[in-house]
Amino acid sequence: MTSLTRKEFLKLTGAAGLTLAGGLTTPAVAGTFITKMLKKPIPVSGELLPVVGFGTSQVFNVGRSEEERAPLLETLKVLYEAGGSMIDTAPMYGPAEAVVGDLVARLNTRNKSFIATKVLQNGKQEGIDQMEASFRKLKTSQVDLMQVHNLVDWEIQLETLREMKEKKKIRYIGITHYTDSGTEELIKIMKKEQLDFVQCQYAMNARLVEEELLPLAMERKIAVIVNRPFGRGALFRQVKGKSLPDWAGEMDITSWAQYFLKYLLGHPAVNCVIPGTGRPDYARDNVMAGMSPLPDEKQRKRMLEYLQTL
Repeated sequence: MTSLTRKEFLKLTGAAGLTLAGGLTTPAVAGTFITKMLKKPIPVSGELLPVVGFGTSQVFNVGRSEEERAPLLETLKVLYEAGGSMIDTAPMYGPAEAVVGDLVARLNTRNKSFIATKVLQNGKQEGIDQMEASFRKLKTSQVDLMQVHNLVDWEIQLETLREMKEKKKIRYIGITHYTDSGTEELIKIMKKEQLDFVQCQYAMNARLVEEELLPLAMERKIAVIVNRPFGRGALFRQVKGKSLPDWAGEMDITSWAQYFLKYLLGHPAVNCVIPGTGRPDYARDNVMAGMSPLPDEKQRKRMLEYLQTL
């Protein structure tokens, strides 16, 4: 089976009646998805969350011009058209929160969005002030998920998050880190505290969380959001010029991005992946990973073994 670049995939999915390599029929016709994204339940509530969302770090760090924001608006449209909802942002991502707030308001899609943001401050009042600013920038009176970012002053901030949850200003609480170096501390907090979500780094070339964090999340009924699912781009560099295996079509995989994302989503502990992109063509490629059945453990092992031969 010949691997498709993201650009080639977009050309195929943007036209009616075309088929993908290996004989797969495109699930999108004239820009509209025939099927909707798979969902997994949030353990603490049972609420169903679409499995592919978008991260906004760097890519939503833009100005106010129509030229800069137009691709981001189209990217969000792809997410909603696919049945997705998760948008993850943070006040330390430059103007990203305000951009998200403006675009969601422009699309009138707050009721279709699961908005997650973060707090990174030392001190109780400082944390409250930052979160109140986030509400204003996001143009919402309630955030779906508030996370203690990189575990900064996590004991104080979690206390505040619980108070805000009781007041229904936030729906879920969580903690985050984006490197393997934070995994040990994430695990310690997960064992000690009752959390709704944990966000961590996980990729086919960064699998430390498979050892203890992911099994613990299942045991403690904590939803898992995956950041950096492409290993900061290293996975794409590894497979450059390489073909997908012939059997990838059996899992409706038509690109390497989908290959990488489906492997992660096949783990029973993972609720959602949040690749960051501001390009509609990449967005369409990413959401396709959540459109069909996910690989079981045997298939995931096969996927990993193949990648390791490249």
